[in-house]
Amino acid sequence: MTFESLGLKKELLKAIEEKGYVNPSPIQEKAIPVILKGNDVLASAQTGTGKTAGFTLPILQIITDTKNPKFRPIRALILTPTRELAAQIYDNVRDYSKHLNIKSTVIFGGVKPKKQIATIRNGIDVLVATPGRLLDLHDQKALSLKRIDILILDEADRMLDMGFVRDIKKIIALLPEKRQNLLFSATFSKEIKALAKGILTDPVLVEAAPENTTAEMVKQKIYRVPKSRKAAMVTQLISDGNWNQVLIFTRTKHGANRLAEKLQKRDISSAAIHGNKSQSARVKALKGFKENTVRVLVATDIAARGLDIPLLPHVINYELPNIPEDYVHRIGRTGRAGASGEAISLVADEELEYVKNIEKLLKQKLKIVELEGFDLTPTEQPQQKKTSKENNNNSKPSKKNQTRRNFRSKKKSENSKESNSNTPRKNRSNFKRKPKNNNRKKS
Repeated sequence: MTFESLGLKKELLKAIEEKGYVNPSPIQEKAIPVILKGNDVLASAQTGTGKTAGFTLPILQIITDTKNPKFRPIRALILTPTRELAAQIYDNVRDYSKHLNIKSTVIFGGVKPKKQIATIRNGIDVLVATPGRLLDLHDQKALSLKRIDILILDEADRMLDMGFVRDIKKIIALLPEKRQNLLFSATFSKEIKALAKGILTDPVLVEAAPENTTAEMVKQKIYRVPKSRKAAMVTQLISDGNWNQVLIFTRTKHGANRLAEKLQKRDISSAAIHGNKSQSARVKALKGFKENTVRVLVATDIAARGLDIPLLPHVINYELPNIPEDYVHRIGRTGRAGASGEAISLVADEELEYVKNIEKLLKQKLKIVELEGFDLTPTEQPQQKKTSKENNNNSKPSKKNQTRRNFRSKKKSENSKESNSNTPRKNRSNFKRKPKNNNRKKS
């Protein structure tokens, strides 16, 4: 199947060709015709399967075909959970609409809103936004959502994870009742389906891959390694393999900073990206990584959701996520658009339970390999209970225990002396038992 056979306009086909794409991906084949017909869509597509183009191309065509030449109200609203993902989607909208009379912009927090407001007031057709900044600008009366024809929720599962349900409901209340709704998600949970029931009307279900599966082109492997030696292993893997583009995931922002600093000290150019970084710092780090001036990008799960690095060869889970679905999102950064990739997980003893949960979700066993010089030190075996015979043979207290007993005995003696010394000597003799009175009167 070709993009032309999907019914797309020649201007869009030209933009697709300029981006180097020849044939549509499975999610694009299934979603584009359905969206062009005006149906609501509930789409489950794995990260890296081309789902962004799957909704961007048809909505651009719909807006072009139904455009009012006199003014530009916001016609399409694309909601995303993170700044990086919002910026990435906006880049796609801008690239695909370069030969169309379409204006678009992106708004998110972390930057001053003045320029964003000015762009919106000049008139736009497509708005890409994070929920928080959208509501802020709406409260300031800087934008109107009364003319929205198409609503797209991208990475809906992550929006739920990040607690955006209330914001989403507020935004939906501001939209016209009659509109087309598209909900895209990398994973398809029961919570997503429940959310869809409240938003979508008679949706067409589109699934490009089995639920919660990982990209077939990604080679997955696990290295067992003590927690204290993970940084050394990462350094050796990158140095020995001469890797130039490596995305490493950590669980915490502090952990991302610390690992980036360690790698930098070992002459491996690195940068950290997470929610506490300013927008300018995040853009700078991402730009350096894409341009290969930064070899390693250390990221948290939320910050990495918008990363789209073509032909990214290596992803490392420095720490496994405690939510199995996040593993799918992480390794989906590599093996994109038909290219091969490698996903490596460094697993300490305390993370073995996470491995089991991930394997259960994927319904497959992950390959465990060893790296020379990084053998796991055997864990201490629990002491077995001693038999009564052994207890009798070892009844003699150890030197350490004997010292403790002597100390307690000495302390007790000192406390007793102190108690006696606090009692006036002249009164001590008066502490005599009172004799019983046997001559009490009978009642």
